[in-house]
Amino acid sequence: MTEAAAPSPAAAARWQDYVQLLKPRVMSLVVFTGLTGLVCARTPMNPFLAAVAVLCIAVGAGASASFNMWYDADIDARMSRTRARPVPSGKVQGADALGLGITLTLLSCLLMLLAVGWLAASLLAFTIFFYAVVYTMWLKRRTPQNIVIGGLAGALPPVIGWAAAAHAAPLNAWLLCLIIFMWTPPHFWALSLYTSADYGKAGVPMGPVVWGAAKTRAHIMVYSLLLIPVCQIPLFTGLGGWAYAAVAAPGGLMFLVLAFRLWRSRAGEGGAVGENGLYEVKAGSKNARNLFAFSILYLFALFAALLAERTLGLAPGVGL
Repeated sequence: MTEAAAPSPAAAARWQDYVQLLKPRVMSLVVFTGLTGLVCARTPMNPFLAAVAVLCIAVGAGASASFNMWYDADIDARMSRTRARPVPSGKVQGADALGLGITLTLLSCLLMLLAVGWLAASLLAFTIFFYAVVYTMWLKRRTPQNIVIGGLAGALPPVIGWAAAAHAAPLNAWLLCLIIFMWTPPHFWALSLYTSADYGKAGVPMGPVVWGAAKTRAHIMVYSLLLIPVCQIPLFTGLGGWAYAAVAAPGGLMFLVLAFRLWRSRAGEGGAVGENGLYEVKAGSKNARNLFAFSILYLFALFAALLAERTLGLAPGVGL
């Protein structure tokens, strides 16, 4: 950590600061997709053990975030989007964030092992390791493909949930993983188009910093063209039914329209984040903002449809 990027001396941390270390907004999506995987397994499970499994997924996500906050404190301090985080702002000491990450990792993995089984616990441990070490410590600062490869960590929670219920990870569980994995690059590259100045200052090799805005927009278009057919596959494997189809097809079309508009725009070539956060951007980058925002809605709607089909008895056959 350079002297210029070092956080200010920490004052007494509040409990809210430690909650922020866990990245609660990211955790909420992880919990939701993990719960969807658990329910889609359609395997009878004790409600208490199911709740424990979902809790372990949440705590594991918090552990990953704590490791990330600890290791990335230097680059977080250089970026306007992240400089207010607990460690770079001096609210929490880096050693405390590291200690919290280790503690939560042990608690979540051991509890998952004892309450649910070795497969779910092993997948959870691998996910934490992959995010904290492979993505945060290795890929993030070395390659513009960081978010592509590192996206596996964010894609695994539904497989963990499925394994917790069924003690197996069949094709449909990995299909949920594949959807999130393919969704991650266009989602984060859209964000990076209007936060590229931040990434450049921090030395993080995100697409716009290394490739330039035009090539990044082209990458987003390619991944969008790959993502939307992948999102239709559950209709042919018995995973998704008519409710899922009602979301996947029209939502996918809208996703492609927004990706095409972004590709044909000049987003990332001067437009930047406004003073009020990620969703207020200068006019030139609004197409990137629009795809970024819609991508969150699309992924949520896909998994919500699957969850609704299972809980309301609308699901199709058993599937793969």
